[in-house]
Amino acid sequence: MKATIERAALLKGLSHVQSAVERRNTIPVLSNVLIDAADGGLKLMATDLDLQIVDTVAAAIDQPGGTTVSAHTLFDIVRKLPEGAQVQLTVAEGKMLVVAGRARFNLATLPRDDFPIIAEGELPVRFELPAATLKQIIDKTRFAISTEETRYYLNGIFLHVAGDELKAAATDGHRLARVTLEKPDGADGMPDIIVPRKCVGELRKLLDEVDGSVEVSLSATKIRFGLGSAVLTSKLIDGTFPDYSRVIPTANDKLLRIDARSLMQGVDRVATIASEKTRAVKMALDRDRVTLSVTSPENGTAAEEVPGDYPALPLEIGFNARYLLDILGQIESDDVEVHLADAAAPTLIRENDKAAALYVLMPMRV
Repeated sequence: MKATIERAALLKGLSHVQSAVERRNTIPVLSNVLIDAADGGLKLMATDLDLQIVDTVAAAIDQPGGTTVSAHTLFDIVRKLPEGAQVQLTVAEGKMLVVAGRARFNLATLPRDDFPIIAEGELPVRFELPAATLKQIIDKTRFAISTEETRYYLNGIFLHVAGDELKAAATDGHRLARVTLEKPDGADGMPDIIVPRKCVGELRKLLDEVDGSVEVSLSATKIRFGLGSAVLTSKLIDGTFPDYSRVIPTANDKLLRIDARSLMQGVDRVATIASEKTRAVKMALDRDRVTLSVTSPENGTAAEEVPGDYPALPLEIGFNARYLLDILGQIESDDVEVHLADAAAPTLIRENDKAAALYVLMPMRV
């Protein structure tokens, strides 16, 4: 194999694929990126056996062929090369020679035939989503994905079709985030799926460079995203997501309307002294204000008043400050609606009844 490629193009392609590679691997070839040179381009591929990213970059191919080489090492080398450099890649006798200007690197390789490729099988459901919509789904739900490995079925975003809507939900048992959108053409008959956390993270990074639509193809076990020159394929979580609709309150009759930014900044300020373990902040709701307070045995106390509109009977309720801040950080409008029942019941938070996203937060004892 022999190819010449611009540094910027190679760096971009490697940055897309190398983050799929785990830092520690018991199988040596999984630390590598597969490089295939053919037909005027280089195909780069990396995998961790659950997730696979492929990118194709333009290059001058003098001799077709392929090999695998350490993904992080090659990425670091290309990153440190001078801007505008032409990079020459030559593979011979189990080594890859990387030449750019006066710099030369001779890297160890492993055979391309040892590189595992995820077999996609049939992906019968296909539809397109605007990149901006996919970003919105991820940003408004992924903070609620559980990190508890024992509850593996909560370690991703749940996507399902209900009537004319496509819904995305994530929960860790303490909070729930759900986004609802119009069902895209082609999503009929889509199975309920759980997209793993790592796939969600890699997809979000790639979406920053996509302007148009993303092609989504899926089966009950795999999903593939076509993102311009890059293709991301992932296995899905094999589990049953709980019926989350049961925890979305429908009869919370106490409504607080408040400036989202003021509430967020107030919570952030008083939580400065909250103890790391509980992160509890108390909200005392009165007609025209909310008093936020934190009491910490180690650090003392803090309180702040935030103006708000709350016509119901006074109420005191406690929340985990970090969870509340995560939700408030996703509110794009000026005002936020907080629907409450009592100090022990789940609280519903949303921009308004027309908003695509809603959030449910479990209270804490304070």
